[in-house]
Amino acid sequence: MKTNMLFAAALIAGGASLAPLSLFAQIGTRFPSEKKTIPDPVTGVPLTFLTSRQADDFGDHKIYQTHPDWTSDGKWVIFRSNRAPGQAMAVNEESGVIVQLTDKGYEGMLCLARHSMKLYHFLDVGSPVTQRNGPGRPPPGAAETQGAPPAGGPPPGAEKGKGRTGGFVRSHGPFEIIETDLTKLFADSEAGTVQPPSAYERICCTLPDGLYADGDMGIDATDNYIYLRVTGDGVLKQVPEGMTPAAWFTKYLGHQPDEVPSRMGGMGGPRSPWTGLVGINLQTGELKWVTVAPLNINHTQTNPWVPGEIVFAWETGGKAPQRAWTVMSDGTGLHPVYPEQRFDWVTHEAVITKDEVAIAILGLRKPVFEGAPPMPGLPGRENYPMPAPMAQNPAGGDDHPTGVGIVNLRTREMRIIGQLPIGDPGRSIWHVNGSGDGRWAVADDFMFRLWIIDRHTDEMMLLADLGHKTTAADHVHPTFSADGTKIELQNALLSANGHSLNMCVVHVPQTWLARTYTDKVPE
Repeated sequence: MKTNMLFAAALIAGGASLAPLSLFAQIGTRFPSEKKTIPDPVTGVPLTFLTSRQADDFGDHKIYQTHPDWTSDGKWVIFRSNRAPGQAMAVNEESGVIVQLTDKGYEGMLCLARHSMKLYHFLDVGSPVTQRNGPGRPPPGAAETQGAPPAGGPPPGAEKGKGRTGGFVRSHGPFEIIETDLTKLFADSEAGTVQPPSAYERICCTLPDGLYADGDMGIDATDNYIYLRVTGDGVLKQVPEGMTPAAWFTKYLGHQPDEVPSRMGGMGGPRSPWTGLVGINLQTGELKWVTVAPLNINHTQTNPWVPGEIVFAWETGGKAPQRAWTVMSDGTGLHPVYPEQRFDWVTHEAVITKDEVAIAILGLRKPVFEGAPPMPGLPGRENYPMPAPMAQNPAGGDDHPTGVGIVNLRTREMRIIGQLPIGDPGRSIWHVNGSGDGRWAVADDFMFRLWIIDRHTDEMMLLADLGHKTTAADHVHPTFSADGTKIELQNALLSANGHSLNMCVVHVPQTWLARTYTDKVPE
């Protein structure tokens, strides 16, 4: 292994072209810096690209905006890359050096500890390494369903699916959660003394028979537990005797949904309307049940400041009757984050402060009213497909409030703090995030651009146009750093094909960071 790494390093140092990817499929392998800073073509804001390879593949992918992207010391950004297909990477924000973190691939979310330099990933031991799922990829067709530009498909002119290393493959098992000691790995990588993976990795848990998973998980604020979405016969055994889906919805939602979508998402194991959440002790491997629900639990995340607080989504691939939910790790407190009405299209919830969740309420269509002028090609003025009975009262209309919503988990109050201006080509905010100090919120839009909101004044500004590459392999998915001064995202601005992604950091403008506020009327 060491011989191969030295050979690879010699190739790079000698200016030779990169060797075949198989040569680099080793934990601890180092890649040269690609860091560069350029002005945004529209706003002029500096864009610091931590990766800048203009590849004709799926490039790089960031961690989803529901999870931290930076290591606990704030120096490294974690992402997935095709430099070694399906593997996790880290890039040092100061030096730009890139280090490979896995060599067997992973599925689902990459989870960074908040109080130590540890990385946790989920591994389907029986699945081929080149076919592992990547983090945060939208369900196929989800963008089209939401009336927005498609994302996640092949490059323009390419054969669909050709060369793709992400995407769903049926789970095989056994399933493991792996802990990686990043401090030791980074040190050995820099010194050129990388050891076998066992020197850095520890198996925290192996799921028992009867449970299937795909790595949809989040780490507790204490770093002691991971909460994981599961399905299979083991879930069915946890359904309380006599509890039906109808009874569950009546108990926790207060009524029956008008329609329960049939889509359950892609997972292996027995098909069932029930999914579950389990908590796994990362030191002992002990498993405890949190809850089970007759819906597709997904986008599992935690509150980084409150131990045991979990937020998850009802994922349908389109509009859910009730998208965002919260529950405590002991199973108590299960309730909707924001009680949706039939006209709300809620998506992409993210815990942003110790008491708050940001949600996106999409604006997808203009108001429908008697005498409204027709829109060519849009029968009934609807620009997205909706199944009956939702089609009789479609969601996402601008005749109801839409935009970035902030929900207080303690008081359950909700405020809308921003939406794109009427007539803006971006149409609607899409993915949302915010700073932990409560000062800022960010969102991307249907043109894959980045907006920032001053939560004290509600001022909203286009921070970066990013080339508005709607052909990009995935959405922007902005995530704030822990100190609230910068945003990490992915975009295709540098890509020759307008498709493959690079990792990018955008700083909050100094003029905004320097702002002070007063409630006094100016003299």
